[in-house]
Amino acid sequence: MRRRLTAKALAETSDLAELTISRLEKGTNDPDEVTLEKLVRALGFPREFFYGGDPEEIDTLAVSFRSFSKMSAKERDAAVSAGSLGLQLYGWVEARFQLPDQQLIDLSCESNPEAAAVALRHQWGLGERPIGNMLALLETKGVRVLSLAENTAAVNAFSFWRDAKPYIFLNNFKTAESSIFDSAHELGHLVMHKHGDPKETRAAEREANGFASAFLMPAKDVRSQIHRPVTILSILDAKRRWRVSAMALSYRLHQLGLLSDWRYKSIIMEAAKRGYRLAEPGGIERESSVIWGKVLTQLWTERTTKNDIAKNLNLPLDELEGLIWNLTAQEAPPPNGRRLTSVK
Repeated sequence: MRRRLTAKALAETSDLAELTISRLEKGTNDPDEVTLEKLVRALGFPREFFYGGDPEEIDTLAVSFRSFSKMSAKERDAAVSAGSLGLQLYGWVEARFQLPDQQLIDLSCESNPEAAAVALRHQWGLGERPIGNMLALLETKGVRVLSLAENTAAVNAFSFWRDAKPYIFLNNFKTAESSIFDSAHELGHLVMHKHGDPKETRAAEREANGFASAFLMPAKDVRSQIHRPVTILSILDAKRRWRVSAMALSYRLHQLGLLSDWRYKSIIMEAAKRGYRLAEPGGIERESSVIWGKVLTQLWTERTTKNDIAKNLNLPLDELEGLIWNLTAQEAPPPNGRRLTSVK
């Protein structure tokens, strides 16, 4: 599933009979050395992986996918498989570091996304101010964030709860602004749809979008900062305050009644002409993970590399790299060599 291979495709890639693959999956036969070596070469996973315990399965019904309607079954299965590997990685880290406890509140009874966003902001003491680093905020509130190294527009992000801990996986091939909005969108799913099955309902996606807009761009702050007449230039200037895309801010202004239907459509068209539909010219820097920066720094002081972590987990290095790719630029130990005893 992680390699997006059907049983037939795996059989062809590994030069094994499809019946052999089927029997191995069902546990009917144990593989001989030749068969195992072929699987190792075909899948790119170390042989130790195949003798370890089964990875934790994630119920796809409990996973909230962004852009689910555009996703193929293979893309979904590959993403969920990455989630299983991510649980293993976080289990390894949590056995060595004290990570923040989750501080999300259950807003599943709240049907109004605006009210839900206001409630969570109040709970976290954020007031009306813009969020300087959404990724760091999530981490300090106990959300386990990992990267989704899938170079596809069909899988923006996904989230789920496991053992009372919230997880978010972000597609970091997108712009920094899009990743921030995606993380707020998934936060909306985690607090508003904790007990449901939101992935196939358009209403749940609209709620999560509404939550993200209100959480990132509080109504009072937007109204105090945006002055009429609203133009594409004023939007491009103002969007940096909330660290969102031009399209997201335009949507929020229309939602708050600061842009008429006609004006909203014309600004969206103008933004698209300027290249702001799929990109964000002159965009902000990508946010960095505080947690992973500290964890990797401490491990470096202990002479533990990412390759060592991968070996401990019996994973290919590329899978480990993919889970933390673009979350941190930390690649070497800091000059002061400070040690980390816990992550708070």
